[in-house]
Amino acid sequence: MNYGKVIAQQIDPIEKKPLSFFMPGTKTYSLACWGCNFRCRYCQNATIAQVRSRQALIDNTPETAPAAVVQAALANGCPSISYTYTEPTVFAEFALATMALAKQAKLKNIWVSNGYLAADLLIELEPLLDAINVDLKFFNDNSYQKFCGARLQPVLDNIVKLKQSGVHLEITTLIIPNINDSPTELKQIAHFISDRLGSNTPWHISAFYPAHLMSDFKPTPAATIFAAREIGQSCGLTKVVPGNI
Repeated sequence: MNYGKVIAQQIDPIEKKPLSFFMPGTKTYSLACWGCNFRCRYCQNATIAQVRSRQALIDNTPETAPAAVVQAALANGCPSISYTYTEPTVFAEFALATMALAKQAKLKNIWVSNGYLAADLLIELEPLLDAINVDLKFFNDNSYQKFCGARLQPVLDNIVKLKQSGVHLEITTLIIPNINDSPTELKQIAHFISDRLGSNTPWHISAFYPAHLMSDFKPTPAATIFAAREIGQSCGLTKVVPGNI
C-alpha cells in the first residue's frame, strides 16, 4: 500500500538520528514512507506516521524507485541512507530493495526503529543493515500498551538479536515526566543495556516536548536528563549521551 510512497526526504547530520558513534561528522540521506506500526500518543511525526484513515493521501503520493533514492544520496555526497522519521518496518519491502542497491553502491544503511518487527524480517534485514538506533521507550509493558499500542518483550528480544548480529546498535529513551522518569525505571533500562548489550552500548536520553495527543504535558527538565545520565553511568554504561536540551 505504501511501497515507494516517500513522504519525507532530507539530508541530516548523522548525529540527528541519533547516532553518535557511527560515521560521526558525516551527512546521511534520510527518507520515510507513510505509516507506523505504533500509535504513540506523543508522536512528533504523527501527520505522516499515523495515517490509518488517510489512504487517499498515500495513493496520491508519487512512487519513488529505490534506484532514485540511491542516486540522490550519491549526488548529494551522503555516504549513508537512513530509513527514519516513520517506522521503516511498515515500508520494509521498499527499504530492503533500496538497501540492496545502496550496498552495491558502497553506501551504508541505517534504520531508526521502534524495534517492533517480526523475526523473518530481522533475518532479511541483518545482511543489509550497518547501523540502527532503537527506541526503548519504557521498561514497563503497561506503558507500552497505553502510550504506544504495543508490547515491551518483542522490542527487548529484537534489541538483543540485533546486538548479537554485529550490527552497530545505539539505544534511545525519550524521558517523559511522571511516566518513565522514575529512578527505578531508568535503572532498569540502564541495567538491561549494560547486562544484555554491553556497557559500551550508547544510550541516548532525550527530553520530551509536548506533541500530538500529549500537548498538555510539560517538557522534560534538563535536570532530569542529567540525573538520568548519572544513573546510566552508575549502572556501568560508558556512553550515555544527553540529547535535545
